Amino acid sequence: MTHHLKPPLVTIKPVAKQHSALGLGCWVFGGAQWGGQEDADSFSAMQAALDLGITHFDTAVGYGGGRSETLLGEFLKGRREEVFLATKFFPAEQTAEYVFGQLDASLDRLQTDYVDLYYIHWPITGKDLRPVMEALEQARAQGKIGAIGVSNFSVEQMEHVSEVGHIDAHQLCYNLFWRFPERDIIPWCAQNGTAVVTYSSIAQGILTGKFPREPKFKEGDDRGGNVLFKPENWPFVYEGVEKLKALSAECGRSLTHLAIRWVIEQAGITSELVGARDAGQMTDNAAALDGEIAADVFAKMTAISDEVMSHIPDVGNMFGFYP
Repeated sequence: MTHHLKPPLVTIKPVAKQHSALGLGCWVFGGAQWGGQEDADSFSAMQAALDLGITHFDTAVGYGGGRSETLLGEFLKGRREEVFLATKFFPAEQTAEYVFGQLDASLDRLQTDYVDLYYIHWPITGKDLRPVMEALEQARAQGKIGAIGVSNFSVEQMEHVSEVGHIDAHQLCYNLFWRFPERDIIPWCAQNGTAVVTYSSIAQGILTGKFPREPKFKEGDDRGGNVLFKPENWPFVYEGVEKLKALSAECGRSLTHLAIRWVIEQAGITSELVGARDAGQMTDNAAALDGEIAADVFAKMTAISDEVMSHIPDVGNMFGFYP
């Protein structure tokens, strides 16, 4: 029987509630962008997470148009206090009325009167988001949110909204093949008391090693637009995965486990989100926390990553999404 090490507990200030450093990303539960998803599988993944000591659950109104939030709300009936709950909204309008409307709608779907962490999901180019930040500080004062976060922001954008409020956490895309945040965003967070929460830690499944030399996607699966899958970039990514798979075989750990552990080992990372379609995937992800992995394995992984990254263009984000 596999023995899972208890995940390290961390606190995102100013929230006193602790949570696991490995969190469950609930985007797939929305079902809209990942080629479909069965609700029963989503519930089984959430139950497995709790059973394994994973207490950080992350969702967003944008995941299936609120569907992920709705399922999570149903699951958490009677056990809301067992999890550190985070969600996000898109600031389509930059008014307090809009922000509170979005927050209240999420709270209704989640069947709770507060969330531990509430993020601005994406910045909007050319828009002043300081009124949005001011509204979030009002919501914090009212007890509707415990901490304020931003996601996918640049340093300049973080500095702008920081004029009127404090950013407690920044959720960003970060993995072996997308490390641009190391350059300035992660250092800025360290200097400003902002926790760093990573998503797409296995690069939308690339770092499971399951994709062939010529990947194909089902209709409705947004991953085909990932910059790493672009024809000019994929050959380098694919070769990097093959090298990582060889290293995985040498050390007797799955590539997924290595990718998850590599992220949490990096300087400045507070918490890491990993998605799971069902209980089996959740159990396997949690097993990444088991046992020791030698430092030289992480060093070899970083060297492989460096080679791949030398071919990946910094286009702002891995998804080619520029709201």
